[in-house]
Amino acid sequence: MITILSALLFLSPAQAADCSYDRAALIALDQDRFDQDLDGGWRALANRGCEHAAAEAIRDWREAHKAELSTLFWHEGQMRANAGETDAAIGLFQRARKRTGGDQGGAWALYVDGSIAFLRGDKDGLEAARAKLAATPRPADFDEVARDDKGKPILMPDGSPWRIQWPLNLGVLDSLRRCWGQTYKQAYACPRAAATKQEGS
Repeated sequence: MITILSALLFLSPAQAADCSYDRAALIALDQDRFDQDLDGGWRALANRGCEHAAAEAIRDWREAHKAELSTLFWHEGQMRANAGETDAAIGLFQRARKRTGGDQGGAWALYVDGSIAFLRGDKDGLEAARAKLAATPRPADFDEVARDDKGKPILMPDGSPWRIQWPLNLGVLDSLRRCWGQTYKQAYACPRAAATKQEGS
């Protein structure tokens, strides 16, 4: 997930991002182009600081394609969390908890649990999820190449595979812990000791 640097709260009306978009064109995209293109699809809106519009676009695409995919629930939830729509984000994160492509020994569910705990202001819950995630054994069949819900490798802008480290998303929960008390958007982007690409983010 790309880090979103625009902070609309501090923009004057004249500086506010243009969050208009061609809804029909977005809905017409296939899943890869809509969800995995780092510069296109819903991410083009996120890049402009239009988190609410990005969330609405994901919802509309998901409903139009009848796609019950954990990745889409998760990304919509992240956009709503970034936009301050906490209750909606929690509901979407809960729907994303069951990983469409497998849970890698429970790691995904623990990441989701920790993220929900952060949104609820439950520091003990975040700490517990983080500790369990850190102690989760690496599955024998762990694939270091990030894949989408269809099992297709996710590629970086240079065309190379998006490689991930075990435990999955531990660095994200560490960021949420390190910037506890800040918004989800701020804490998710909290500087990490080792900034690495991780699955699910």
